[in-house]
Amino acid sequence: QVQLVESGGGLVQAGGSLRLSCAASGRTFSSYCMGWFRQAPGKEREFVAAINWSGGITYYADSVKGRFAISRDNARNTVYLQMNSLKPEDTAVYYCAALKLGYPFLVAYTTTPSNFGSWGQGTQVTVSS
Repeated sequence: QVQLVESGGGLVQAGGSLRLSCAASGRTFSSYCMGWFRQAPGKEREFVAAINWSGGITYYADSVKGRFAISRDNARNTVYLQMNSLKPEDTAVYYCAALKLGYPFLVAYTTTPSNFGSWGQGTQVTVSS
């Protein structure tokens, strides 16, 4: 498994931007498809974005499409989430996660939290109106 540590969260005004980072330990990071999820108080954890092992394929939740961008740097063992045009409804704890090895990189699999085997501790993002 891979160990994950998120950073980059904080407080931002509506319309602002943040970039989240997720640093992974282990030499096999490039083997993992990665995802970002978020969880607001009283709500279930929801899919935000996912990226395949090479970075060539990405998926997004409809609620963030056109505003967020996921990317990765395998040389640095890091995956990023650039968040622009932030809205108060984006307020949540954001988690990065690694898709279990052997699972196909398809929407049906990458949007389901239980298909991810490694999780970071989360980073808080608060968007004020």
